[in-house]
Amino acid sequence: MSDPAPLVDADWLAAFRGVPTAALSDNLDRLAGPVGLRPFHRGGPLVGRALTVRVRGGDNLAIHQALERVRPGEVVVVEGGGGGDRALVGGIMKAIAESRGAAGFVIDGAIRDAAEFAASDFPCYARSVTHRGPYKTGPGEIGVPVSIGGWVVQPGDVVVGDADGVVTFPPGRARELLAAARAQEAREAEALRLIAEGRYDDRYAKAS
Repeated sequence: MSDPAPLVDADWLAAFRGVPTAALSDNLDRLAGPVGLRPFHRGGPLVGRALTVRVRGGDNLAIHQALERVRPGEVVVVEGGGGGDRALVGGIMKAIAESRGAAGFVIDGAIRDAAEFAASDFPCYARSVTHRGPYKTGPGEIGVPVSIGGWVVQPGDVVVGDADGVVTFPPGRARELLAAARAQEAREAEALRLIAEGRYDDRYAKAS
């Protein structure tokens, strides 16, 4: 278990709330994030710092241990092998995470109690749902690089999620990335305005 990752300035995190993951991904070589995960919560963005966890497929002991040390604003990001045979988190763990100020879950595996997530604004991204519960014998690791849906997430990375999925990036890239994503949003807004006015041409598509 490594030392806790350094905190990212809260103002920078807040600045990414509502920034589309598509714009972030486009400005990170269109590569920056896991594939195959989808949101299970009612709605709303995910923004936070990664508290990474690696577990054996179908075992959530290390996730319980991570919830003992999670800090407000952290996203519990779990390398769970992508399997759907056993749920790694459910309603009880969601309640624990919320009570401790966690920003959300990103689970490369299955969840259960899907109706509780669907009725909640607590962000949860996962691969699938099953009623079958997990083992709790380990092994597992906390605060290590993890592989989530074909993408490596480092402890302390910034995690942003919306209806399209999740992207992650090092906090050192936050300033340049925010500026690039906002510039792209402005270009796309201009393209939509021209479309509405019947004056659009393909140079805007090539620029986006």
